[in-house]
Amino acid sequence: MSTKFPVLQVALDMANLHRAIQISKEAVEGGVDWIEVGTPLIKSEGMEAIRSLRRTFPKHTIVADMKTADVGGYETEMAAKSGADVMVILGVSNDGTILEAIRAGKQYNCKIMCDLISVIDKVGRAREIEALGADYLALHIGIDQQMEGDSPVTELRDIVEAVDIPVAVAGGLNSETVAEVVEAGASIVVVGGAIIKARDVTGATAVLQEAIESRKKIETKLFKKYTFDQLREVLSQVSSCNVSDAMHRKGALRDLQILLPPGAKMVGPVLTVKTMDGDWAKPVEAIERANKGDVIVIDAGGGFQAIWGELASWSSKVKGIAGVVIDGAARDVTDIVEMGFPVFARHLVPNAGEPKGLGEIGVDVIVSGQKASTGDWIIGDQSGVVVIPRRRAVEVANRALDVHEKENRLREEIQRGSTLSEVLYLEKWETMKE
Repeated sequence: MSTKFPVLQVALDMANLHRAIQISKEAVEGGVDWIEVGTPLIKSEGMEAIRSLRRTFPKHTIVADMKTADVGGYETEMAAKSGADVMVILGVSNDGTILEAIRAGKQYNCKIMCDLISVIDKVGRAREIEALGADYLALHIGIDQQMEGDSPVTELRDIVEAVDIPVAVAGGLNSETVAEVVEAGASIVVVGGAIIKARDVTGATAVLQEAIESRKKIETKLFKKYTFDQLREVLSQVSSCNVSDAMHRKGALRDLQILLPPGAKMVGPVLTVKTMDGDWAKPVEAIERANKGDVIVIDAGGGFQAIWGELASWSSKVKGIAGVVIDGAARDVTDIVEMGFPVFARHLVPNAGEPKGLGEIGVDVIVSGQKASTGDWIIGDQSGVVVIPRRRAVEVANRALDVHEKENRLREEIQRGSTLSEVLYLEKWETMKE
């Protein structure tokens, strides 16, 4: 086992063993030190995942991320006999469970790492776990927490100062952040997505090692988590399909005609308008109310008289509005397409209505089957439009980027000669439910 710290540990949080082994081989070529059999992989493949990685990498430290919460001794024995050098147990477990894991670890030559995920008083619990005799601690911001923009760095220094045993840190790390956590005292740098989602795993691992060794930030466009102030930036990197996947196929608008230049995208916060079929007064007034970068979302009841056209589009384009979505009709199609202003409308017709002034601006609306509120976020491209509730915007944006990054790796494996079914082991994962 490597004892020269800091070490770089790859977290194989995936479901299929054949992919985990291939990615591990590429990561080892890039200089990874420790190999973690991630919890999803253990749940999917069982102890055979540990055995296979042990056989493939006999000289590397194998970490079994069991996330054990009970029967600590028994599960430590299982992991150790399967070839694990380190077994991970939850810090929220009962002291007796941790002690049994430590005793079994000594018997079977397996170190014990306690994961502080979901522990409230992390510093206090870290001291208690060290006193029990654990070998390592792990400060871990879980994947679901990462999607909300949380970072592990803030508490790391306090934990490192409180204990004398090595501390691992995990939670959305990339080449921009690994140097920071090493400077803060991390002995074990655990990286998942920035390695296993990379098209070039070997190159990505080498860059991470360079950042760790040099203690310098190396910029990256991928494998990052974004905050509310960065929503436009992250949503501009993904597609409406990525967002739909991140929302479990929710939020997509139906039956819209798309007036959008090839490759263009509409992203922005929503300003809602409710009007009647053919009454274009409130939609045009909304242009004055909208901020630069907003998307105007209009509920016209699915009507067939146009409430939007060339002149409204020019007014919006000049002001910097990102686009318009209309549950109703638009016209002047040729002119709108030529100017390149994004318009998504239920119908495209030549006949316009009149400005009667009915309706409201800023109220909740139902557009093409989806509720939209002012302040929600929206993305539109050639595949369609998806509305993201404001309260979930950061989480969904980060999850959509995660989908995009995972697809990059799948695309790489397909281009090497595998089929999509082979990469995903599709038959294995077909639902067993009737």
